[in-house]
Amino acid sequence: MTLLPSDPGRRLLLRGSLVLAAVAGGGGQAVALAGAEGVRETFSGRRIVDLVVESGALGRPAGVRMLTPEGWHARRPVHRWPVLLLLPGGDGDHLAWTRDYGIQHLPGLRHTLVVMPEMPLFGFCTDWWNHGAGGPPAVETFHLREVLPLVERHYGAGTRRVVAGQSQGGFGALAYAARHRGMFRAAASYSGYVQPLRHPHAVRAAMDHLGLEWTALWGDPVQQRAIWEAHDPASLAHRLAGIPVRLSCGDGRLGPLDPPDTLPDEHIPGLEDPDDPFPADVLSPTEAIMREENEALAPVLRAAGARVTTRFHSGTHDPAYWSREFRASLRMLLRALDQ
Repeated sequence: MTLLPSDPGRRLLLRGSLVLAAVAGGGGQAVALAGAEGVRETFSGRRIVDLVVESGALGRPAGVRMLTPEGWHARRPVHRWPVLLLLPGGDGDHLAWTRDYGIQHLPGLRHTLVVMPEMPLFGFCTDWWNHGAGGPPAVETFHLREVLPLVERHYGAGTRRVVAGQSQGGFGALAYAARHRGMFRAAASYSGYVQPLRHPHAVRAAMDHLGLEWTALWGDPVQQRAIWEAHDPASLAHRLAGIPVRLSCGDGRLGPLDPPDTLPDEHIPGLEDPDDPFPADVLSPTEAIMREENEALAPVLRAAGARVTTRFHSGTHDPAYWSREFRASLRMLLRALDQ
């Protein structure tokens, strides 16, 4: 759950509305896709394709970046490729996977269609409750009911799928795999907010800080507890039985990928529990919260029959760790696609 960056030069920025502009200005030639209503393509380099999709679920145009397999252009009309759905953090920036992490250079992804949809600011991979009214932003619907069918109809995506994500996207990876059992063969979460009901005050603090109505997401955690449980991977653990799950997270302290001059995260009022304050050497309270949740979730998933592997390490809530952990989990994800 990316809250706020303490160092704009290093941490993910909350770009929000800038995401679409970045997609539209990514270079290459924009082409209207015949037969796909409300979609425009931009080819950026040899294997990267950017889409701008008229999303009814989000109520606005939205960006999707694809890393296509080798030979995709020639075989696209007839071939079906396995799919890796990669989800962004709370800033919604889906371009980071290629722009910042360079996943297009990984040999292991030469034969996989990687689909990277954007998300509204703090969208939480969720169809927002909106006090019972529903409607935009319906992020889960956008990702799973608009983007995936689109890439299956027009871009050669097959039905062998795995899912992974960073921060809020890590939550989304587990939630999607559990809520839509059978849709994904494996899930990986990097610093994910994987037990919302364990720290509902963190959701409230972050959304209050951003000027968002926090109960619009899932309602009140007491009065609308059923909605929270319906999205909480711990409550849905039985639905991950038999599925390979990778959990990785730092501890919020200075780690090997953090420069010595790393500053503490920006203070977010209400994030710290006064009855259980963060240790003095924690620079990233968000990551400390994520660590507690991930460590608590792992045995719950194992008891439910999920095939869980973990990597808990020192470090802050930072993209450098997410890039490293994605690479470390890639073999597990690709192996699930081959089964």
